[in-house]
Amino acid sequence: MTDLSADFDVGQRRRHISKALYRHNAMSKDGLSERFFALLFSGLVYPQIWEDPEVDMAAMELAPRHRVVTIASGGCNMLAYLTAGPARIDAVDLNVAHVALNRLKLAAIRHLPGQGDVFRFFGANGFEHNSTAYDRFIAPYLDPATRAWWEKRDWRGRRRIAAFDGNFMQRGLLGACIRAGHLVARLHGIDPSKIMTSRGRHDQRRFFETELAPLFERRLVRWATSSKASLFGLGIPPAQYDALVKAGDGTMAGVLRTRLEKLACDFPLRDNYFAWQAFARRYPAPGEAALPLWLEPASHAALRANADRVAVHHTGFTDLLAQKPAGSVDRYVLLDAQDWMTDTQLNDLWTQIARTAAPGARVIFRTAAEPSLLEGRVAPAILERWDYRRERSLELSARDRSAIYGGFHLYELKA
Repeated sequence: MTDLSADFDVGQRRRHISKALYRHNAMSKDGLSERFFALLFSGLVYPQIWEDPEVDMAAMELAPRHRVVTIASGGCNMLAYLTAGPARIDAVDLNVAHVALNRLKLAAIRHLPGQGDVFRFFGANGFEHNSTAYDRFIAPYLDPATRAWWEKRDWRGRRRIAAFDGNFMQRGLLGACIRAGHLVARLHGIDPSKIMTSRGRHDQRRFFETELAPLFERRLVRWATSSKASLFGLGIPPAQYDALVKAGDGTMAGVLRTRLEKLACDFPLRDNYFAWQAFARRYPAPGEAALPLWLEPASHAALRANADRVAVHHTGFTDLLAQKPAGSVDRYVLLDAQDWMTDTQLNDLWTQIARTAAPGARVIFRTAAEPSLLEGRVAPAILERWDYRRERSLELSARDRSAIYGGFHLYELKA
């Protein structure tokens, strides 16, 4: 069942986030940058997770016996895993908005009348009666903290839940960042959405080379992306910005060009809903192209049947593992969280992973740069218990349709 015990206390929230993010003195340049990011991160960042859950599932080889611990983020990954029917999923997040979104999605799957209603609520390009559906079908089944979060009013008197009467995928820091990218492109006479008229990958490549790639040579783009704050909208903290720059040609504009090239060119648009979000700023309609696995009509029955197997926690990954018995977890999904961590935090995390790992356990994560970041940072006595599946990691990284990370990594507990 969904964990309803954690509240959304402001002080607790700030302590969680500061512990995860702050590395420098508050009055230093880097310290101010970290605190500005933490302020932005306290609201909704990801209306949609920006990691490919189908790659995750291929790496984990989920089975009904498996117990999974994952970072929640926008919840698309947790719901995709749920289609495979694992025994239990614990989804954790330090961000109150993400916790509230995950709980909302689970309640909607349980209580909206049908799959079409779920799609209209979360996947359609705006449906003005969604807040009414919330009041009738969802709100009565939410825990008090989650319900209060969605029903809080802004300065205009509108409830947060009214965001679903429009295109919710354009909300949050990520939505604002994509909107800003489109604005910059249009200022230079480029309409990124026109790539959606491509008839195949050859046309996609041509559009990228002639329209999108030259943008990264523009002085305004190179200047803007040289600031760490420019990528806060992607949920990228200062420490991860540095790792990204080192992964490319020494400029953020060069890194972003390479990642956008993969998104625009390496997968047919019909198969890549991440490209739809980036370029069309919406999901495709059912039948128009691939949807996130959890929004596909064929997934709905499994989601509704398995929804009670998920618990959503407002806490950190390491803190949750510390509460679990030894040998009680089969699969760990860290997203890119380790890019944010100090060596001490990494070792604390992997100490708990090693303690709670069941035989055959697997850990998956992504990194801004291409290499795994564990070598030389996690104690050898811990790391030597794990087999790094290097070739499989490279294969799966190439298949990741979201295209924004440098590397995907799979570790398996040695027998």
